Amino acid sequence: MTALKNDRFLRALLKQPVDVTPIWMMRQAGRYLPEYRATRAKAGDFVSLMKNPELACEVTIQPLDRYPQLDAAILFSDILTIPDAMGQGLFFETGEGPRFKKVVSNLADIEALSVPDPEKDLGYVMDAVRTIRRELNGRVPLIGFSGSPWTLATYMVEGGSSKDFRKTKAMLYDNPQALHALLDKLAQSVTAYLNGQILAGAQAVQIFDSWGGSLSAAAYQEFSLAYMKKIVDGLIREHDGRRVPVILFTKGGGLWLESLADTGAEALGLDWTCDIGSARARVGDKVALQGNMDPAVLYAKPAAIRAEVARILAAYGAGSGHVFNLGHGITPEVDPAHAGAFFEAVHELSAQYHQ
Repeated sequence: MTALKNDRFLRALLKQPVDVTPIWMMRQAGRYLPEYRATRAKAGDFVSLMKNPELACEVTIQPLDRYPQLDAAILFSDILTIPDAMGQGLFFETGEGPRFKKVVSNLADIEALSVPDPEKDLGYVMDAVRTIRRELNGRVPLIGFSGSPWTLATYMVEGGSSKDFRKTKAMLYDNPQALHALLDKLAQSVTAYLNGQILAGAQAVQIFDSWGGSLSAAAYQEFSLAYMKKIVDGLIREHDGRRVPVILFTKGGGLWLESLADTGAEALGLDWTCDIGSARARVGDKVALQGNMDPAVLYAKPAAIRAEVARILAAYGAGSGHVFNLGHGITPEVDPAHAGAFFEAVHELSAQYHQ
């Protein structure tokens, strides 16, 4: 494999010295970019774009071409690839988001699900990873990702997005055995899927626990965190002569950072409801931290964006172990120039913290 020209992101995840705080952005290949919208129109729809390795590569690299400050690329895909490969039938409804043709409602449904083979059942993702790595040619590292078992389970049980997760939570309390069976199968699937991505060329991986914050403290430990730990324990951690860092991101998980830091992951993603300085004090040297600007700041003028970047950098303080990011994905209405101002501010203002 080609040597990395910029390994700042990987070094920060391992708390090694860096010259400036590295930056990437959740959903950096997305609808805020006109070039992304053009490629998506060419593909026909989101699922067709995601399942075409060449076009997935094209949109993964678009933000890097526009913003030379970016220190990592993230695979263009979706967290719902695993349930789709399990036969749930993923489709997207305009204005409704992701939906499934089949739902999981009892133990018999769960027992009928098989663990997807990464190369056979999700080969289009592995092909995209290989294509992106080749096209990046060592420019920056490539991040692979998956949804967490709990988050994937909510979509499979609800049949799509949900505001209150009523069916999944009813299963959690009424029939925990069934939910555990589903989560265990999903943990096996995510482990195999992320290992497949690593073998195909992903140099770091992130687990998106988008809906973990909807759980009570006790339910979070039992039904979300325990399965993420199982995945971390099963991942390939060295490949191509380098450590492959793991980032766990529970949106709304600020209450549980100490437990997350005990999983063995290298880094924790923070949403914007957490103070990053307090988070650093709580987790100590155990993990790096990623985050955590409110995505809505990007609606403001560049001077305000710069001021908020300065505040977050000062809250984290000196030294490595911080990867700058938003606290969740960039939204489609953001002006691309504002994203550029954000990236420039992070590199420029962070240099003083890495003397």
